[in-house]
Amino acid sequence: MAEHHILQNFLSPPVLFFFLGMAASLARSDLEIPQPVAKFFSLYLLLAIGFKGGVELNHSGLSNQVVVTMAAAMLMAVAVPIYTFFILRIRMNVYDAGAVAATYGSISAVTFITAISYLTNLAIPFGGHLVAAMALMESPAIVIGVMMVRRFSQNGNGNDKAFSWKPILEEAFLNGSVVLIIGSLIIGALTGEAGAKALKPFSEDIFKGMLCFFLLDMGLVAAKRLGDLGSARWFLIGFGTAVPVLNALVAIFIARMIGMSEGDSVLFAILCASASYIAVPAAMRLAVPEANPSFYLALALAITFPFNIVVGIPLYHSIIEWVGR
Repeated sequence: MAEHHILQNFLSPPVLFFFLGMAASLARSDLEIPQPVAKFFSLYLLLAIGFKGGVELNHSGLSNQVVVTMAAAMLMAVAVPIYTFFILRIRMNVYDAGAVAATYGSISAVTFITAISYLTNLAIPFGGHLVAAMALMESPAIVIGVMMVRRFSQNGNGNDKAFSWKPILEEAFLNGSVVLIIGSLIIGALTGEAGAKALKPFSEDIFKGMLCFFLLDMGLVAAKRLGDLGSARWFLIGFGTAVPVLNALVAIFIARMIGMSEGDSVLFAILCASASYIAVPAAMRLAVPEANPSFYLALALAITFPFNIVVGIPLYHSIIEWVGR
């Protein structure tokens, strides 16, 4: 069953466009997506998925299941950066370990969006409240990562007057992706079905085409990051593939315990298994300038991201089906 899901997912247009981008970059083609255009694709996807999630939340309301799911999401957002920090300390210094741990405690919105496309293709329903869970999970890991660095670094006694939490917290909770996801979620929840009909040509009809363009750009960028892993590449490749699976298994167990549906379980698993390559890197440059960006960017974008969109999503879905049986 897993092989069938993986093949079906691999042959979907968005995933194939990702590999087209990787192939073009590795072949040294001059194909490129201008940065302003790539940023627009990113903003569009966040707006569309946030809005659709808000519409679904309007239908379902704020039930006990929604509240419990949010609590589970926050628990994972705090727990993952703590335990991954200690795994990473086997081969990394405190600064790099803290930055990478924060990266894996946060989420990848595009991986989540790809999982939604996967579920839509299979006609598997899911709840809009998982979009709210995604928004909640993006920021706590940044704070935890910085706290771990300050706790375990040699000069991390917490009394450094030159350090200021204000810009870190602003970057964590007011960065553009968080504001756009939460804002569009609220607008979707307020406007409901009427808003969904009004924005259908924009938020649904062209969604998959925009996702293909964005993943094409991600493929171009990911291939360029493969060379950034350095001498620890085998440890990092192992970490970047094993830790997502471990996080997904924990998420599947939690989802089973709290009674999530099949579609919601897939989305929760992929949220816990993904790694941020947008919000966290921006915050880490401010908070932990000693950390090497090549590690946390290359790991999230060149290893974990392609692993999740090709193998991870269908693998986690197959495990959820097996557990359900």
